[in-house]
Amino acid sequence: MELFIIRHGQSFNNALEDVSQRLADPPLTEIGEQQAERVGPYIAAGGHLFPADRDGRPMLDHLYTSAMIRTMQTTQPISKALGLAPEIWVDIHEHGGVYLEHNDERGTVGYPGLGRGALLERFPGYVLPDNFSEDGWWSADKGAEPVNVAHGRAIGVAAALCNRRSEDSRIGLVSHGGFIDSLLKALFNLLPSPALALEHQNTAITRLAFASDGKIAMDFMNHTEHLTDELLT
Repeated sequence: MELFIIRHGQSFNNALEDVSQRLADPPLTEIGEQQAERVGPYIAAGGHLFPADRDGRPMLDHLYTSAMIRTMQTTQPISKALGLAPEIWVDIHEHGGVYLEHNDERGTVGYPGLGRGALLERFPGYVLPDNFSEDGWWSADKGAEPVNVAHGRAIGVAAALCNRRSEDSRIGLVSHGGFIDSLLKALFNLLPSPALALEHQNTAITRLAFASDGKIAMDFMNHTEHLTDELLT
């Protein structure tokens, strides 16, 4: 099994200088949309397979995205270029979930995220899990997810991917900078320490090859060949 991890395009929050203006579930910026429009055709043309030769197989067999707006927007051009329906994988969302830190008596407040109907209206054709709620995939009662819980979630996703190592498939995973860092550390049995940051630029691609004997090879990380210098963020 081959795994291609793709960070979302630049979001509204990524571009902020004043973090007090952040949104709970931000959309892409204009630059982020341009980045997404470049990564879709790049993958459809097989650029993500570098340095391997194109072999006539599908460029991706499965395309997963978190339920956050910025990842679903990033996934759209990839889905369109490949003719492949994206699947929502809730557990690959960013650290913290959907929340805002209000600098007043409200403190940290959780928000629900898109519900089933609202998501499908905005992103038609996306495949949702059966238990995806109409009330929003993130519970306002959760507030902000603790970082240790996020690391545990990454361990669970890593285990699910390793269980598929014997598949003859190519999997695309559109996720977030913090979660990608945690996921890679979980896959390679590294401690989730801030002393080591496995950072990814917006729409950067990381390629991993899973062998049936349990070995995982990193073919490349933070690959941004599809972006011009002006679009590197």
